[in-house]
Amino acid sequence: MDRLANTVRPYAWGSTTAIPTLLGIAPTGEPQAEMWLGAHPGAPSRIDRGTGDHALSAVIDADPEAELGTPAVEKFGPRLPFLLKLLAAGAPLSLQVHPDLAQAKEGYADEERRHVPIDAPHRNYKDANHKPELICALTPFDGLCGFRTPAESADLLASLEVDSLEPYVDILRARPEEAALREVLTAVLTADPTEMKATVTEAAAAAERLGGALAPYASIAHHYPGDPGVIAAMLLNYVQLQPGEALFLGAGIPHAYLNGLGVEIMANSDNVLRCGLTPKHVDVPELLRIVRFEATEPGILRPEAAPDGEELYDTPIDEFRLSRYVRSEGSASVRLPDATAQILLCTAGTPWAGELALAPGRSVFVPAGETVELTGPGTVFRATVVA
Repeated sequence: MDRLANTVRPYAWGSTTAIPTLLGIAPTGEPQAEMWLGAHPGAPSRIDRGTGDHALSAVIDADPEAELGTPAVEKFGPRLPFLLKLLAAGAPLSLQVHPDLAQAKEGYADEERRHVPIDAPHRNYKDANHKPELICALTPFDGLCGFRTPAESADLLASLEVDSLEPYVDILRARPEEAALREVLTAVLTADPTEMKATVTEAAAAAERLGGALAPYASIAHHYPGDPGVIAAMLLNYVQLQPGEALFLGAGIPHAYLNGLGVEIMANSDNVLRCGLTPKHVDVPELLRIVRFEATEPGILRPEAAPDGEELYDTPIDEFRLSRYVRSEGSASVRLPDATAQILLCTAGTPWAGELALAPGRSVFVPAGETVELTGPGTVFRATVVA
């Protein structure tokens, strides 16, 4: 079992205070958006087994079966198939979707054939993997997830009383669901930029004035003035998570995180198709190929408790499995399953993992086959796979 040293990524949308507060350190004044835990090549965690500091990715590469377990290697290959994060949003992230596995393989192979540089700003597929993800709130957490029904979107847009939005309202009320959502999103993203900027500005002012259900979109527009993603966001469900609640985001579901601190876990991939709220590249044709144009309920997840105290966030994929243990003073020790590798992240209290003391923000990597017991009070998230 190894204590992890993790990298914090300073993306512009990050909170300046949430991660430092959890870690018990002074803020730097700069945004601190994500702390990465795992073996992703972009920022692998580091461990020291007495021979110096090493990237976890290099340690796994040296002996995948010993570190990950034979069942996991046979199923996912010789790499850790998930990335765990602390995510702290102080401003909205980009409105985005992720491809399914077949789409990712196809898109990656196509861009490789066309010799698109892997670091090119217009490249969509950095790898051939899908990117399902789960966000679990540690604080009240706001986001957007999946399309509203066309009728709900029409009512919301109509309430702004902006003339240039009326054609979208008419489409949403007249067309079948899939056609309506596709036509309106396409129109928003391909509209004349000058005209769309004026529409967004007028819509944002109305949202600010009216408040209520429109207040989140006024806030989004404050961060991204004139961005067509502001109108696209109005087509999506607004979701407020309470601590302990979670959202699972599958392929093709448009979404954005707006504000709050959470534990996020995802398949180990960088594949993102953006549709607004960003200065980065937006590939509209490819985006429209990936988006699932259907109204969905956000489906807030609450953990399912097991007799040993483990609380599981059940998801329909195998690359990751996230659970937590919320322990009080005097709780009996818990021995964790050891068939595959796991990462343990403390978010509250002073528990112990074996002989390693934990505290909020501290984490450990447990290789496959190593027995570990949790003792002491606190909250520990456990990330592993279904192998």
